[in-house]
Amino acid sequence: MQREQKKFVDERPKSKALFDRARKSLLAGVPMNWMVKWAGAFPPFVREAQGAHFFDADGHRYIDFCLGDTGAMTGHSPSATVKAAEEQMRRGITLMLPGEDAIFVAEELQKRFNLPYWQFALTATDANRFSIRLARQITGRPKILVFNWCYHGTVDESFITLQSDGTASARRGNIGPPVDPSVTTKVVEFNDVSALDSALKPGDVACVLAEPAMTNVGIVHPAPGFHQGLRDLTSKYGTLLILDETHTICAGPGGYTRAENLDPDVLIFGKAIGGGIPGAAYGFSQGVADRITSKHSLEDCDVGGIGGTLAGNALSLAAMRATLTKVLTKENFDGMIPLAESWTLGVAKAIAEAELPWHVTRLGCRAEYLFGPDSPENGSQAHDATDFELERFMHLYAMNRGILLTPFHNMALMSPQTDSEDVGRHTRVFREAVKELVG
Repeated sequence: MQREQKKFVDERPKSKALFDRARKSLLAGVPMNWMVKWAGAFPPFVREAQGAHFFDADGHRYIDFCLGDTGAMTGHSPSATVKAAEEQMRRGITLMLPGEDAIFVAEELQKRFNLPYWQFALTATDANRFSIRLARQITGRPKILVFNWCYHGTVDESFITLQSDGTASARRGNIGPPVDPSVTTKVVEFNDVSALDSALKPGDVACVLAEPAMTNVGIVHPAPGFHQGLRDLTSKYGTLLILDETHTICAGPGGYTRAENLDPDVLIFGKAIGGGIPGAAYGFSQGVADRITSKHSLEDCDVGGIGGTLAGNALSLAAMRATLTKVLTKENFDGMIPLAESWTLGVAKAIAEAELPWHVTRLGCRAEYLFGPDSPENGSQAHDATDFELERFMHLYAMNRGILLTPFHNMALMSPQTDSEDVGRHTRVFREAVKELVG
């Protein structure tokens, strides 16, 4: 690790100079607090990004498997999105009035997810927040339910974990929670239908907020029958089911929902929907839409905690329209998913050769390795298979050889511009890293 840190610093004098300058005006030297988590002594400062690659300030070229942690899963600056955004910027950026693009995007989302009504936000976090508020309003219930070690952006209610004694409390690292999240939220393990039943039975849960497959703690696939149980129990107890497809859109153009024919009441889609331009959408079933409109107050609709002055702006909608029709297409997914399969096979072979107790798994065009021998069945098992220092070594080793992985875990995404040479290079570098580890 010391050798790799020295290599990183020595080869990036311009990034180091920018970081030293940044510390005089940016808190901790970065524009967002979590950017300090990059494995190097400082983050590489980016000069330019195109497609599946970017250059840092020192001229190093990287294969980008992080892709903005899904925000740039479309590839950096896809031409169709850039063209639409440039044209829209000349016609107006934000107006607080609707345009035809909003209708077009909603109609496209109807086709993909089979939900009839849609609204827009700037981030998936906002879309999740707004959906939770609406769920509380129309059910009259105070609580929500999430799965242990879930991630739904910066939603306050979701930063809760189960302790070893089965009690729930604020997740480690939770910054200034407004209330103890156990006041607002119940939490159970993913794939545990029995615990879900017990938690929903009292009738005080407005909604279950879930990814259809867990992603941010490592990929956790649903067990056979889990989604049917989840749908049956939420329906039985009058609880709304909200599926957050922001990361699981990697499963295909209709996300995991369409790939597995799921039936949510509400669906969230953010990050990649605008090709990197901020935007998100949340859709409703007919029944939920009817209940929302029945509670609608014209006089108070602008002060209810749902909205945002820039939400649904013309630029975001133009970017969404172009991205959905020209970039996040079936044809592109048909190329991206086989590349993720190749990435997974290459990593699995290197793990087997080194006889390491690790495993690798995949969801659509997303793949990830964990430091445990078995695929996790829930968030706790996935979290227990993490190793912060080992992860930092693997990421730094890759960065020093021109490969970027997601800083929060060992995840790789494929974009429409990623190619087999990119995947092959990762396999070679990964094999070199594990050989060094096992000596």
